[in-house]
Amino acid sequence: MLMEEATPEKIIEWKGIWKEYKNILVSNRRTGEELIKYIKERYILRELNDKNAKEIVKSNILKNRVYANKLLEGQSPKILTFIVENRDEGSCLYEKQDEIYKGTEIFIGVDIESGFFHVEGSSLLWDELMAFKGLDEEEIQNYFSVAMYILSLKRFQII
Repeated sequence: MLMEEATPEKIIEWKGIWKEYKNILVSNRRTGEELIKYIKERYILRELNDKNAKEIVKSNILKNRVYANKLLEGQSPKILTFIVENRDEGSCLYEKQDEIYKGTEIFIGVDIESGFFHVEGSSLLWDELMAFKGLDEEEIQNYFSVAMYILSLKRFQII
């Protein structure tokens, strides 16, 4: 999860990761429905029917070419939003919250149509979902997407 400024040095680092992995990665991207199923099976969630929260997630999709291109022509995002409860598996996320998020609820927004996800309150959960989601062919050609995916896999010692 990007939690710092995208400096020229960081961009060079991300491009280096991309060059190292782009030719060995294969398309393995999961759908929005698969993401929803995964988080519902893993965490206790409280569905959040907040129009403003859904609009923020929708705006993030439509302003990001990589995700906007995943929508079919004329298709609108179909957003589901949740709060991860601080119980069972979710309590681990709260215990390991980054200092900047301490004391805040963990929010997840997922678009069923594009597979885009948005997390606030936990870089650990963002990395977990990124590692689970995988990448498609278009994302493999994007140095930032590849770098975030590889760094997420490394965080969980998958590679």
